[in-house]
Amino acid sequence: MIAQCRISTWPADRLAEARAVVADVAQHSDHLVGLACDVLVAHGETEVERKDARVLLLVIDARRPVRRAQREDTNRRVTS
Repeated sequence: MIAQCRISTWPADRLAEARAVVADVAQHSDHLVGLACDVLVAHGETEVERKDARVLLLVIDARRPVRRAQREDTNRRVTS
């Protein structure tokens, strides 16, 4: 197999996918929206885009039932 030297487009592709998910929140699971927001918070092009993604993460997090949120938080601490 021959390795090709080219500029990678995957970061731009991931940003485009994240923006598409956030643009159509109603059609995607909260988990997928959360992942998309994580990408935008870390790699968004503008401060406004990163801030909006952080706010949407708070909204998604607030929608989780308390018991499920506690279970997920506990699992995160155990696996970290």
